Amino acid sequence: MTEIIDGNAVAESVRNDLSACVDSLGDAGVVPGLATVLVGEDPASETYVSMKQRDCEEMGLNGVHVELEAEASPQELYDTIEDLNADPEVHGYLVQDPVPDHIDYREVLRRIDPAKDVDGFHPENVGRLVAGNPRFKPCTPHGVQKLLAASEIDPEGKDVTIVGRSSIVGKPLANLLLQKAEGGNATVTVCHSRTEDIDEKTRGADIVIAAVGAPEFVDGSMLSEGTVVIDVGVNRVEADTEKGYELVGDVAYEGAAEKASAITPVPGGVGPMTRAMLLYNTVRAASQQEDVAVDLP
Repeated sequence: MTEIIDGNAVAESVRNDLSACVDSLGDAGVVPGLATVLVGEDPASETYVSMKQRDCEEMGLNGVHVELEAEASPQELYDTIEDLNADPEVHGYLVQDPVPDHIDYREVLRRIDPAKDVDGFHPENVGRLVAGNPRFKPCTPHGVQKLLAASEIDPEGKDVTIVGRSSIVGKPLANLLLQKAEGGNATVTVCHSRTEDIDEKTRGADIVIAAVGAPEFVDGSMLSEGTVVIDVGVNRVEADTEKGYELVGDVAYEGAAEKASAITPVPGGVGPMTRAMLLYNTVRAASQQEDVAVDLP
């Protein structure tokens, strides 16, 4: 019987635990503040940002949103970043990617105060993660760890194959699973567009994590019986629906579910965890900056 790993339920559990932390901070006169910055009018980014702000409202966080025109100069964005770095009521913030082509996103990340970088993408925070002393774990990789833990799937000693090497998911997740720490100690293989015989790598894995950004790239033929499958991808594909599309993952779900011992659905798997872990990092940032201890889950 294949276990369907319910990301909505695990995310709700994380949020419930965080509520106690938010209350503890409130008793000390601290309201965690999360800011989002959106440059331009990308529809998907607008949706993500609105969901994050709604999460703040529901959790009792101070949500701040800044919008800049697509034509805004890099300096306008840098000035916004400096304002947020200096704002004591904003404990964490993110600049929603993608930004317009005339803005260098790497330079954007370098200008964010590492102590407020709740995405965990500043070079300093990336280095701390690799060194095994993370200030913030990137939200999606951390969410994957939480999903595995909630399903009592321990990666220690397991062969894990990650399909995808992005700086947002693949590389930081590989580092987390490699760490000599709880939720780590795995033997990790990272596959990408230059990998030969990907099928061989996935079939040899105890846990397969698909984060390649290609609809239904991993199918049942690429898996061995009993594999744990974590699908990070969210892709819009044309479909005969009212919206004209449907959401699918990087895994061909039906075929994979026949082989897997446990699998995440799309939607409702990793996605809710990414948002929950952003709240987690914001509460952690507030605790660190205000020197108020809280019992983070």
